[in-house]
Amino acid sequence: MTNHFPESSLTRSPSSPRTLFNTAMTVVAYICGALALLPLLAVLSYVIFKGFSSLSFSVFTELPPAPLRKGGGFGNAILGTLLMVGIGATISIPFGVLAAIYLTEFSSSKVARWIRFATNILSGVPSIIAGVFAYGIVVLTLVKLNLGSYSAFGGGFALAILMLPTILRTTDEALQLVSQDLRQASVGLGATKFQTVAQVVLPAALPAIVTGSTLAIARASGETAPLLFTALFSSFWPSGLFQPTASLAVLVYNFAVSPFQNWQSLAWAASLILVLMVLITSIIARWATRQKA
Repeated sequence: MTNHFPESSLTRSPSSPRTLFNTAMTVVAYICGALALLPLLAVLSYVIFKGFSSLSFSVFTELPPAPLRKGGGFGNAILGTLLMVGIGATISIPFGVLAAIYLTEFSSSKVARWIRFATNILSGVPSIIAGVFAYGIVVLTLVKLNLGSYSAFGGGFALAILMLPTILRTTDEALQLVSQDLRQASVGLGATKFQTVAQVVLPAALPAIVTGSTLAIARASGETAPLLFTALFSSFWPSGLFQPTASLAVLVYNFAVSPFQNWQSLAWAASLILVLMVLITSIIARWATRQKA
């Protein structure tokens, strides 16, 4: 028996209430998306406009100039930022990955639940609190040992505190997403727990781990408050891990509020370089995610 439906019942009516509601909600969604992107585009366009006009090759190779003096750059701040972010990554990535492996593979559910809760709290701690903590642990200890005071190591330690919860959480979630069938198949072939984690689980979760690490590095690159308490600032090239060290974020903070035009121009150029550094790390994170897919 064949059912015959009228052709009009299969045609979408542009005047029906359902179609009108769907069109209205689509327009609202596009407007909300545009409003969400508007502040980001406004900030990026303004920084690019102001920073690009102040950009030159000398900013990468020279030291900050004296007030009202033309030329100069912030090569020491770029090098100091890379140095302190590198120290922070060296400290936080191994600890974060190992802690996530312990939570996922070896700990009990009760211990893992409390550690994850503590990690969520740490991720919400203001960055200035991390700076004060690093000041008490590193800076004051260096003063007591007569090894210095403000230093690149103290700044890297403060950044490591901020990077640790992001790395731990992303690695933990990545390891949990690895199929249990892979673990069971590895054990069934005679592999030990250590071999299973090192040769099966970690390689499967590696793209997500790289993504979390690069996002943590991107966040740490733009932090200012912790470095004010630990690394302070310097107008010279970094001379050691236990000496005051310049950074792009602190340079922008110091120069942007100064009354000197040449310092303000360098602050805009440094802002552009800082944004580009964060953009590059974000692109790396997206590329790692794409490789996983």
